[in-house]
Amino acid sequence: MAKIGVGLAGWGTVGCGVIEVLRKNGAVIESRLGVPVELLRVADLDLERQRPVSVPREMLTTNVEDILRDPDIHIVVELIGGLKAAKTVIRSALEHGKHVVTANKALLAHDGNELFGLAREKGLCLCFEASVGGGIPLIKSLREGLASNRITTIFGILNGTANYILTRMTDNGLSFADALKEAQALGYAEADPTLDVEGIDTAHKLSIAGAIAFGTPIQFDRVYIEGISGIDPLDIQYAEEFGYRLKLLAIARNTDGRLEMRVHPTLIAKDHVLASVNGAYNAVHIEGNAVGDVMLYGMGAGMMPTGSAVVSDIIDVARDILGGTPERIPPLAFLPERVQKIDIKPISDVYTSYYIRLSALDEPGVLSKVSGALGENGISIAAVIQKGRHADSVPIVMITHEALESSVRKALDEIDKLHAVLGPATLIRIENH
Repeated sequence: MAKIGVGLAGWGTVGCGVIEVLRKNGAVIESRLGVPVELLRVADLDLERQRPVSVPREMLTTNVEDILRDPDIHIVVELIGGLKAAKTVIRSALEHGKHVVTANKALLAHDGNELFGLAREKGLCLCFEASVGGGIPLIKSLREGLASNRITTIFGILNGTANYILTRMTDNGLSFADALKEAQALGYAEADPTLDVEGIDTAHKLSIAGAIAFGTPIQFDRVYIEGISGIDPLDIQYAEEFGYRLKLLAIARNTDGRLEMRVHPTLIAKDHVLASVNGAYNAVHIEGNAVGDVMLYGMGAGMMPTGSAVVSDIIDVARDILGGTPERIPPLAFLPERVQKIDIKPISDVYTSYYIRLSALDEPGVLSKVSGALGENGISIAAVIQKGRHADSVPIVMITHEALESSVRKALDEIDKLHAVLGPATLIRIENH
């Protein structure tokens, strides 16, 4: 084979990164493969918008069929985003006998099981390194580098927008609204930031990474999701006094044959390596039963880092084409017949420690009533701070020992009904592992 032909569907930010990486590192890629990788066609509905990377006019088309029907194109790169149109492109590419590379975590979270099945039926590759962690080689690490391990835990920061916002709230005392406006002005956050700040984007990524780590189908609909839009800077300050920093964490854990799959604001100790991951960076901590602890860190988004991950998939697929070994590594790392659905715990069954803040009237016996309600539900207090009074109320902030979430929720329901407690308590989970 004289060359590997590539067609690109979607000429946005990541598409520009792919084009630039192929141009900039073409000689290196050819020296690794033995043949050049050549971008032959680029499809996008808007060909007139100014972009940081240009493409010769003769390579451009508004009709993706020009890519799908081109016999010289071996790999279709889907960077359209969204669900319906992207799924149609990927299915059509596979039906036309072309391998596919995508960065579309939302689509894979919703329809990945179906698309992986079609790729297997057609004997083709469907690769997705850039879908989780941008430039961080998380998928390759789970599928290959850690293949000899039984993965027990994955937890980390998988959304740069949320991490930037929390960093500004922590280091500069900004409100959520002000930190979000700043992130939008810098291009870190979209005009509609819902997917990022409400934890949905992180959950998309966690459902994919968790499926690979534990050999289970993608189960996005079972991931518990809680975002950061309700975070009060006051809780960040109080958490600091207890020795914690606040992060939006993705947590996947295999405990006694059941999985935890959850995304929520989480307190971690200041001396934990993830606590120092700031700004728009991502980081993932993986625990394997042979390797121990592994940490991956880097840019989780952006034109060049994500483009780098996409091109790494192109190189992998090219190697499989040249070697005649398509789908050498199954998409979810385990043999398809060995991928088994594992029960995912509801959040009520999770056992962890908690930060609780409530506002109470400044009168005798309030703290004893609060601690009594916790104790009656099997929850013990590890530390407590009773701050100075604000008008007629006193903030009470406490850290609990590990407890069952359903028990904590029951206790808080009882506490919220106390006449001396003003408004519902604030609850943030703590990750001590």
